[in-house]
Amino acid sequence: MEKTILLVDDEEGIRRVLGIALSDIGYQVLTAENGAEALRVFKESRPQIVLSDIKMPEMDGIELLRRIKKMSPDTEVIMITGHGDMDLAIKSVKYEATDFVTKPIHDEVLEIALNRALERIAMRRKLNEYTQNLEQLVRDKTQKLLEAERLAAVGQTVAGLSHAIKNITGGLKGGAFVLEKGIELDEKKYLMQGWEMIKGNVDKITNLSLDLLNYARDTELNFQACDPNKPAQEVIDLMVPRAHELGIDLKSDFSQNLKTCHFDSDFIYRCLLNLVTNALDAFVHEKPVARDKKVTLCTKKSRGWGVEYQVLDNGCGMSPEIRKNIFKRFFSTKGSDGTGIGLMITQKIVKEHQGVIEVESEEGVGSKFIIKIPEMPKRNDC
Repeated sequence: MEKTILLVDDEEGIRRVLGIALSDIGYQVLTAENGAEALRVFKESRPQIVLSDIKMPEMDGIELLRRIKKMSPDTEVIMITGHGDMDLAIKSVKYEATDFVTKPIHDEVLEIALNRALERIAMRRKLNEYTQNLEQLVRDKTQKLLEAERLAAVGQTVAGLSHAIKNITGGLKGGAFVLEKGIELDEKKYLMQGWEMIKGNVDKITNLSLDLLNYARDTELNFQACDPNKPAQEVIDLMVPRAHELGIDLKSDFSQNLKTCHFDSDFIYRCLLNLVTNALDAFVHEKPVARDKKVTLCTKKSRGWGVEYQVLDNGCGMSPEIRKNIFKRFFSTKGSDGTGIGLMITQKIVKEHQGVIEVESEEGVGSKFIIKIPEMPKRNDC
């Protein structure tokens, strides 16, 4: 019901006038005179857009916004404010209101706010469709490959790619988040940043999808001279919006004195992305605690190695028993949310680079994953 809107205002005259205006521009209009009635109508009809006055008796617009977002986070809510209600308007944006318009409401301003809401709805739908198509592609290819002679090897590879696709899909959502903020704030800088993040990750998913078509043979690493900080910075750029959504402080600490190393930048990127994603997820799956949540991605010089990557978090940490098993196939601490493949694939990629991966962790303190990669692997094709 994309063109259905719920209009909430305690003044009958405003409901009547705005209802006519909204009908004239093609909306099916539902109305409510207070927050309680609005919640009842919303539960029955689930309109994707709600237009609500911010000041109402008993239940104000902020509380209505909060409850609607709790029931349906994807619903777009536009707040109606008076000229003296700017603090409330800003507060509503913090509670994820799509936009706010001030009284007296001009048709042009209202239509701009509604168009922004529709753009967000359309963008979210396209992203969901794209994600579903990718997941279906993975399922289809997996089924065909599992029927082939090389069942075990193919199954492992497909599972690894599936995990990578999930990570990059999270990056797509991060790009969409930045893009949406640009739309909300009418900020061109955010729009361009969000769009570039989305384009970059669409390219990565395209490459992964093409890899699926070649899974009958082993993947060959493409060793090239690379800046060791480049894949690390790409992971930071990708995951900062996601970390922000989760209330986690994601920072980088990169050495500027590293020499060029020879490795496959895309695969090292996937390793670091897996580790950072796991670090963020550790906070999602732990019990709430009163502390600042922090994840840091570092690059360092390391004696005898070209580069040392570190991913540190101050999450719940791991017991010695869990540390012993984390690189085993299908072992996961995330329950149904994890596949148990990510760290196994990360370890495999690191070994193929003739590197090492280590973990240090203490329960209640946090974890540190360390990857060491040689400056030049001992390969005939490097």
